[in-house]
Amino acid sequence: MARKAGSHAEITGPAIREAALKLFARSGYAAVSMREIAAEVGVQAGALYLYTPDKQTLLFELMRGHLEDLLAAWADIPEAGAPADRLEAFVRFHLGYHLNRPDAVFLAYMELRNLTPENFAVIEGLRRRYEAELEQILIAGHEDGSFRMPDARVTAMAMIAMLAGVHVWYRPDGRLTPDRIERIYVRLARRMVKA
Repeated sequence: MARKAGSHAEITGPAIREAALKLFARSGYAAVSMREIAAEVGVQAGALYLYTPDKQTLLFELMRGHLEDLLAAWADIPEAGAPADRLEAFVRFHLGYHLNRPDAVFLAYMELRNLTPENFAVIEGLRRRYEAELEQILIAGHEDGSFRMPDARVTAMAMIAMLAGVHVWYRPDGRLTPDRIERIYVRLARRMVKA
């Protein structure tokens, strides 16, 4: 069914995504109905289907959008020289990007179980691309002797888990500023690779 002329697709579509993101992060994907999303936006439930075929697609598109934006933003960061500098850049980038997007981060890490196998494969592929960026930094540091670690892949996964976990406890009005958190995490990351 086509939208009628004069509809506000450029407003309603993003409002639906924003409402779904907020509700999924607050209550969990499984607990949120399309009717609740519609009520949050202020439209009839049937109107949602003009913008998305179903709730699964909405979840998938939110997660895919977050990860594609993350990869694009990382690609825009100028490549630092030495592996230790690149590791610091990655840690600072990851934290800076994620601290202001707690709902998107929650979805990206906590709602994987609710994806269909096909959608999971796409999201997992995007996540692996991002993880590979860190792994390549660790491999380069290992090869030039500036990093020491038992396994670059395992270390990358541990580091990503550490970085991703900040969204669980960080509060904008807390005692630590984002810059202070970044400095602490850079030190922790360097210790993990004995840099």
